Amino acid sequence: MEQMQNEVDSYISQFKEGYFSPLSMMARLTEETGELAREINHYYGEKPKKDSEEEKTLEQELGDMLFVMICLANSLDINMEEAFDLVMEKFQTRDKDRWTRISETEDKK
Repeated sequence: MEQMQNEVDSYISQFKEGYFSPLSMMARLTEETGELAREINHYYGEKPKKDSEEEKTLEQELGDMLFVMICLANSLDINMEEAFDLVMEKFQTRDKDRWTRISETEDKK
């Protein structure tokens, strides 16, 4: 993740405009979330893609979201690895008994 954050920062740093404001990036992340939702609806939902619509993949849309999230994190000086570790700690402690675990017997099938 550190390498990705550095790569994005190197890319953005070559432009005078730099990072957009956090509010602008949040709007962009919302836009990208909508585009991902649209693609998921095309692949798994009841709404087929129009012939005139550009073919995009879920990987492209997730990549767009990841890029914007990294931009947002970089602009706010947030280490994404640390943020990820914090959320995993939360899931492994607070939510450890929230979901039904696969038993060892089921896991070996």
